[in-house]
Amino acid sequence: MKKEIFIKKSRINASAEDVFQWHARPGALERLAPPYDPIWVVDRRGGIRKGATATLKIKAGPLHLKWIAEHTDYEENRLFRDCQKKGPFAFWRHSHRFEPDTDESCFMEDQIEYALLFNPLNRPFIPVIRQKLERIFHYRHATLAHDLSLHNLRRAKKPLHIVIAGASGLIGSALIPFLTTGGHQVTRLVRKTPLPGANEVFWDPLDGRLEPSELKNPDVVINLCGEHIGQGRWTTAKKRTIIESRTQSTALLVKTIAQLKQPPKVLINASAIGYYGDRGEQSLTEEDSSGDAFISDVCRQWENEAAPAAANGIRVVLLRIGIVLSPLGAALARMLLPFKSGVGGKFGSGGQFMSPIGIDDVIGAIFHAINEDRLQGPVNVVAPDSVTNLEFVQTLGRVLKRPTFFSMPETAIKIMFGEMGRELLLASARVYPQKLLETGYKFRNPDLESILRHLLGLEK
Repeated sequence: MKKEIFIKKSRINASAEDVFQWHARPGALERLAPPYDPIWVVDRRGGIRKGATATLKIKAGPLHLKWIAEHTDYEENRLFRDCQKKGPFAFWRHSHRFEPDTDESCFMEDQIEYALLFNPLNRPFIPVIRQKLERIFHYRHATLAHDLSLHNLRRAKKPLHIVIAGASGLIGSALIPFLTTGGHQVTRLVRKTPLPGANEVFWDPLDGRLEPSELKNPDVVINLCGEHIGQGRWTTAKKRTIIESRTQSTALLVKTIAQLKQPPKVLINASAIGYYGDRGEQSLTEEDSSGDAFISDVCRQWENEAAPAAANGIRVVLLRIGIVLSPLGAALARMLLPFKSGVGGKFGSGGQFMSPIGIDDVIGAIFHAINEDRLQGPVNVVAPDSVTNLEFVQTLGRVLKRPTFFSMPETAIKIMFGEMGRELLLASARVYPQKLLETGYKFRNPDLESILRHLLGLEK
């Protein structure tokens, strides 16, 4: 059996102990999986110590394959190694090595030894696999280094206990691994029977059920709850659900944390840039007024339910989140297939402004809001550079190397999607993250092209 060897080595601005412990914490596998090549953790037992196992689901083209790995070696702060027990390779052994450089830096090396099934017939695929490994481990090392740089900002402070509502959504699913690998304890609010040992607490926002004693005095509460606004037409019933899923959950959280002996220091409540409505080319900051659209009213009611928490000495941050970009969900995920097929294009005239932000900077902005005492009230969570719909389309086409000649006429959008199409696809919101920038937040990806290249694994 002929084995291939792949090595990726980087210098990380953190101690070998810190980098090793980051890998040992819950969420490391999820955090290291590129969004363009995701891994789903089916089962995990024993962490990274010798004898531990992980059962994963991976995507190979249209197929989903099971991968079972077993950890075979463990030297604390120096090395751990895992081998494939079941998966798509004839042989796979992954060695993770950590070598001190200075007290505040180290070298991290990933070494992969692998062999393909059906050798030598699969030899032509070796360059393809090597290229894929280069992309994946470039992403992994860059993400680890960036995450540690954020966590190091509060290194001298104690780990936090953070309660999250809406944890299973696109943002929550990315936020939790970031927090847990940083050493913080996360409690998820769930609407099903909590799993044993899973740090879950049952709640029912529609029925007003949440036991204060179950929260165990969190330092931070993050509310990301809300019915998806981009699926289905906005019927009267759908609009009522959109509003109530936000207002009732927020009201219950505010009421519950007010009863705690030690209320959290911070409540971070999601909102959206839909607050501003359709404002043409006007540049919008947190000081600007609300619009008159349905989604503007939703955001006003949502924020109004969170505001009373301030009366209990809680710092309230209202995140007006822009168009969150991730290949795992929301707008970008729906756009990828038509754009990769060469049939993507603008909506209507294409002149309406969009205010996107990459999922990693949404996480970074939330963590910044947790740690930055100057932030309170509304905070625009968007990248600094807004783009028109036409600019967005052309940039995505350029990154994917696909034409973007097609377009969807405004009339067709209104007929197909009704009010939702007018407010989500045709409305213009040129939003600027004034408070984030004033308080020193540094965007990982400040412009659209860098966001797309990072998320799609197409960095130059």
